[in-house]
Amino acid sequence: MTRDEAVGQLLKTQSFRPLEALPWVAALAAYFLLPQYLQLGTDILETILFALSLDLILGYTGITTLGHPAYYGFGAYTAGLLADNGWHEPLTGLLIAALGAALLGAITGAIMLRTKELALLMLGLAVTLSLGELANRLNWLTHGDDGLGFDIAPIFGQFSFDMYGKTAFLYALAVLFLAWLLVRKIVNAPFGRTLVGIRQNPARMQAIGVNVWRRKLAAFTIAAGLAGLAGGLQAQTHQFASLDVFSLELAGTVIVVLVVGGPGRLYGAFIGAPIYMIAQDSLSKDDPVFWLFWLGLFVVAMVLFFRGGALGLTDKFRKKAVLF
Repeated sequence: MTRDEAVGQLLKTQSFRPLEALPWVAALAAYFLLPQYLQLGTDILETILFALSLDLILGYTGITTLGHPAYYGFGAYTAGLLADNGWHEPLTGLLIAALGAALLGAITGAIMLRTKELALLMLGLAVTLSLGELANRLNWLTHGDDGLGFDIAPIFGQFSFDMYGKTAFLYALAVLFLAWLLVRKIVNAPFGRTLVGIRQNPARMQAIGVNVWRRKLAAFTIAAGLAGLAGGLQAQTHQFASLDVFSLELAGTVIVVLVVGGPGRLYGAFIGAPIYMIAQDSLSKDDPVFWLFWLGLFVVAMVLFFRGGALGLTDKFRKKAVLF
């Protein structure tokens, strides 16, 4: 491929396609047509943002970690503690939560990314559990097991968080849209292409002059900041932060969401989160005792029969359509 062809291909990937409007049209349609499910919809949007942050390091860079909830939880408690101590303005509080999580990601990532495989998994797990235990021990600050409740001021001083979840839904949608624009720009830029190269063959990327460790650390820091953004958003829309944000269950859930949707595809989070969370909500209502069994069975079926997740399945149908 010549240089001009490479530039043309890059510009093509960066240009917006009509199909990319589908998630946002669907979200706005849900806002007007399904007002009774706005709280669930807000949770889905926040999960998409969290999964999108993990996809940047897991799907694109190939960094497997169980420590991502550490930055999600740090963002949640940062936003909560700011509000609990008088900083009720949501936008600046959310920005501080994201920047704090990114800083934490840079510090911990500088150590963790010097390891790989099992050691990397264990270090991520240790960071998450340590922060959870720290939040529990600092009872005078975080209220420990009781959780941290707080008030959030109206957005721009005009839009209050109402009991029906309308403001929270639109707030989460706007934050997710801006984060998506950022991630889309990153993965379609040369930096994002090098991340894919690092995932596929780090030794070769090192040989052609790419500083693999620095690229991984940069991606890890950005992903940690986005996870903190998701955590802060979740805390603000619920006006509550609890120790559950540091749970291993959350670490497993966000990975499952990516597996269901399709990792390394940018839109896997947008498909996986609604499928998983709607299935979870429906199954828990239909079978309150054994719903986890059915949910696990659904995930196993997705892994065994739909390699590449839901997006991989759509690719197969599209190829068959072309053949016929």
